[in-house]
This record gives sequence, structure tokens and C-alpha cells, in this order.
Amino acid sequence: MAATTLKDSFPLLTLLGIAFLASVCLSSRSDQDNPFVFESNRFQTLFENENGHIRLLQKFDQHSKLLENLQNYRLLEYKSKPHTIFLPQQTDADFILVVLSGKAILTVLLSNDRNSFSLERGDTIKLPAGTIGYLVNRDDEEDLRVLDLVIPVNRPGEPQSFLLSGNQNQPSILSGFSKNILEASFNTDYKEIEKVLLEEHGKEKYHRRGLKDRRQRGQEENVIVKISRKQIEELNKNAKSSSKKSTSSESEPFNLRSREPIYSNKFGKFFEITPKRNPQLQDLNIFVNYVEINEGSLLLPHYNSRAIVIVTVNEGKGDFELVGQRNENQQGLREEYDEEKEQGEEEIRKQVQNYKAKLSPGDVLVIPAGYPVAIKASSNLNLVGFGINAENNQRYFLAGEEDNVISQIHKPVKELAFPGSAQEVDTLLENQKQSHFANAQPQERERGSQEIKDHLYSILGSF
Repeated sequence: MAATTLKDSFPLLTLLGIAFLASVCLSSRSDQDNPFVFESNRFQTLFENENGHIRLLQKFDQHSKLLENLQNYRLLEYKSKPHTIFLPQQTDADFILVVLSGKAILTVLLSNDRNSFSLERGDTIKLPAGTIGYLVNRDDEEDLRVLDLVIPVNRPGEPQSFLLSGNQNQPSILSGFSKNILEASFNTDYKEIEKVLLEEHGKEKYHRRGLKDRRQRGQEENVIVKISRKQIEELNKNAKSSSKKSTSSESEPFNLRSREPIYSNKFGKFFEITPKRNPQLQDLNIFVNYVEINEGSLLLPHYNSRAIVIVTVNEGKGDFELVGQRNENQQGLREEYDEEKEQGEEEIRKQVQNYKAKLSPGDVLVIPAGYPVAIKASSNLNLVGFGINAENNQRYFLAGEEDNVISQIHKPVKELAFPGSAQEVDTLLENQKQSHFANAQPQERERGSQEIKDHLYSILGSF
């Protein structure tokens, strides 16, 4: 066989170059003005010091009016270094807390008792509004990362936190009471109360510790502070492990990976806890899921019948595609409306819009009910999702060997609904031998790619 020359291969190389440039241009356009994707820089830093930070995602309905049904839901992210503690506070909001990475001790205070839990990756718990708690990173090396879905009970989308121990920017909740109320409540002179509990003593302590520079930077030193190994051991003495707990506990943590995945094959795993399986989630009507998609794999196209799903990228990178209506794009609505008016029914048939985004760690995406979605992993991808309106939700897959709703259509209806015959539709559906997760590259394309690679190798071999 004659060696392929560079001149002979020029058309192939040109086509490959054009395809590459087209894909780059497409991806650069697709991330713009996407109302369903929040890049990680959309988080606002609430607190930060050398021990960690607390960040809050912007309001969903501020990003897009299409997400107005999520106006009372917020995402909060905690991160802390080893041997640190988030000091006690309470918030006027329900929390669903998920450990993304690291190891923690969570202590929840009750009126006449307290419960401590030893938490690891995937552990989840609901904290009712008003709960006072504190969270310790008990690991010696790994940072602790926690994600919270926050549902305020007073003002929609506006959670308010109250500290037991005051700081320079926010006094203790106790300092809001008058001297007379405090003296009567603690049966103690106000000076002693001020010295032991209130923020004035804290201010003196900051000066003694030489924290003047930190105050100038506006950091809240006593929100996240260092804790000794001995103190951690004391807190960990009676902490309960949740890793093997049943998911049906009313007050104890459960692990998202503690039961068998609802979907699983060599390409990925899909774990989900619904309100039916856990009473903590019932009154909030929310499900929580944990999805692992292996590199080069695809979560097949599907949609949720009722649930709006808020998904956070925990680890890895990938591509997200969601199908909606074209007039949902945030710009150019007036022009589109005029164009539709002129083109009539022919234009109506072109209303489907593909929304694309490149996914990176920390990104958040919203999948509205009824909107088909597919997610491809370019590296091992880990996602954590909260499903709003979980009751009676059904997940419908549009491809795959099992749970494929299209395959349930009667043959006479397939004849009427699709351009191909019913037999051709069935044959096409049967080509996919995987369910729920699959190879992101079709076999035919794999063979084509290998042929291109072989051709390129032959080109390189001629030099």
C-alpha cells in the first residue's frame, strides 16, 4: 500500500480543522445567556478568614424570571480547613445539609439534650428552622465541604442568621435585650453577663490576640475558628455514625450511597432518597440525589414530570444539554415574536431550543419539570441534586433499553407520530443496549474516529 502524502491528506486535515473550530465557536456561544446555569462565580462570599468561608448563591429568580418558582430556595456552601469549627448559630430557615467531602462532627442542640453525629462524604440531614448547631472539621488533612439547600420561613429567599457568640460585625443575639430583661433572665448583674456572654468581652479578646488587621479586612474571626485535637476528641466521644444508618430515621443523618442505586451500570450510578423513603424530607417535599457519571459516559436524555431539580457539580467536568422553548432565551424576545408573527405555523414548529453549557466544579444548573436533559462526562463527574416538588414525580427516559417511554407507544401511533415506520422506530430504539447511562460516543462514531486516527497515523508514518 502506498504511503499517504501530506498533500493527499490535506482535505481530511482541513475538514478536521473546520470541525474543531466550529465546535469551539459553538461551545463559546452556548454558555452565554443560559438561564438554567449558574457558574461558580455566582456565589457571594458571606464570611471568609484563614480557616474557611461561607458562600451563598445568588437568588434563582434574579438570574432568570423563568426560575421564579425557586424564589424561596437558596444554596449555601461551607468550606473549612482541618481542625476548625463553625461556632453555634441559628437561622430562620430549614436546611438540608449534604457533606460533599471531608469528615465532620455535627452537634444539634435540643431544649434538654444534644445529639452529635460523625459525618462523611454523602451524609445528609435535615436541620429544622431555628435549630442551633455547630460543625467541626475533624480530619487532620482534608478540607470539609458542605452544601446546604436553604428554605427560609420568614422572608422568601432571605435567610437570617443569629449568632450566640457575637463578633465585630454582628453582635450576639442576647445583646439585643435590655439590661433589665437580661438581669432578670439570668438572675445576675449585667456587668457579669456582659463579661461572660456578650460581644464587648469579645472585642477586648480580639485586641489581645492582635487581630486588628483582620478587623480592618472586615473578617469575622469568631465564625470559623481553630479547635484543638483534644477538643475534637471530646466532641467525638458520643458522636453517632450515620454511614450505615437506615434512610428512614426522622432525625438522624442518612447517607445518599447507603442503599443500592436506582440506576447503575458500568457507565454510572444514580442514588436517590425520596420523601417516601425518608420522613425528614416529607414536609419539605424534596428528594436528594447523588449521581456518578464515569469519564466518557452519558446520562441518557430524560425529564422529570413534576420536580424542579437544582444540581451542583461536586467534582469533574462535563457537558450539559437541556431542551426548552426558544422564546425562553433572555435576549431578543421582541425580534423573535415579530419573526414568529410573520412566519406563522412554520415558525412554531421550530420552537425547540437547545441550551448547552460546559460544567466545572462548583457550577449549579436548574432542570425545570418537563424539560428533557442529558449530561455527558468529560472526566469522572459527581453531581448532587435537590428535587423540589418531589411528591408523585416520575422520571421518564427518552432513550435506552429499559424505562424508555417512547418504546411504550402503540405501533399504530408510532406510524402517525414519526417520519419512519413503526418497525424502523423500534429498530432504532433497540440499537441502544444500555439503560440510564451509556457510552457518550456511539459505536459508529467510535469506528469512524478510529478510522480517522488510523489515517492520521499513516500520515505521520510517512515522514
